[in-house]
Amino acid sequence: MTNTVDCIYIAACARDARLTRICVASIRYFYPEVPIRLLAGDILQRGLAEELHRYWGVELVNLPRGDYGWGLVKLEPLFGPAGQRFLVMDVDTAFTGRVLDIRAESDAPFFVDDEQLSDSDFKRLYYDWDKLREIDPRVQPARAAFNVGQWFGTAGLVKREEFDPWVEWTLPRRVRYPEYFMGGDQGVMNYVILQKEACEGLRIERRTIMRWPGNSMVGLTVDSVSKGTAPPLVIHWAGMKKTLLRNMVGAGLLVFFEKFYYQRFRAGKLRRLLAISYHFRLQCLHAIRWRIRLQYRKWIGTRLSKNNGPEIVKQSIAT
Repeated sequence: MTNTVDCIYIAACARDARLTRICVASIRYFYPEVPIRLLAGDILQRGLAEELHRYWGVELVNLPRGDYGWGLVKLEPLFGPAGQRFLVMDVDTAFTGRVLDIRAESDAPFFVDDEQLSDSDFKRLYYDWDKLREIDPRVQPARAAFNVGQWFGTAGLVKREEFDPWVEWTLPRRVRYPEYFMGGDQGVMNYVILQKEACEGLRIERRTIMRWPGNSMVGLTVDSVSKGTAPPLVIHWAGMKKTLLRNMVGAGLLVFFEKFYYQRFRAGKLRRLLAISYHFRLQCLHAIRWRIRLQYRKWIGTRLSKNNGPEIVKQSIAT
């Protein structure tokens, strides 16, 4: 079957190079020729874009360099060439089969995972339409959200200006009302798309295309995936990333695709070991910096509390 999308976009960031390689390898395992384009949400690990292009034919999307905030770089494909059909993925994902073939069964411009939620879960994970009525009286209740770690879309149907009231297009990108929209791009993306479905009839088809390892990995083994007998899904390790792959649910599949990735390299086994070592060092340095930052904030808060009172402390922490 020919490719049913014009390209696959992968949203990458500085500390996720290892998962980016694994994600690319899982796509190439099933689709050797489909165009893959990298969305850089911030400054990528040095040499990663060149490596992916040389060995796996991955192109880097030409965007202004900078910080796109929590996932907001994934909105950019919506504003690409009109009619372009695409799949957007987070890097903590992997194909288990020919997922694009499922997309071929539908001509709906948007094709997303079918996620049915209670009102309370929807409001906790995406957006609270009751609170949003304070600033948008037209907002409609919703039930069927979609996880933005994997979704099929068509460019040109949703305009950038439709996000203008909710997103600041500066670098860094910011959601204007984080108290209303949850999860970075997840809440605001669902809000705009679902309201367009409710009010303007935008066609969205919902099918089971994603598996969260926290629920189950039944049927998704290295053996079933490598033999082509596994159900074609996108595994999404949302909220489950670990510094060491062996500590992640479904680690065997991650390692399988990582080894597949390095098969194209001269001295691939050595390159893999060096890359793992570098990844581990980066993660440790990040954890140390984060702890220092938290301790500094705590220390500043204590000093301000003693000298200026609680209101000044709140203002300082907020900035």
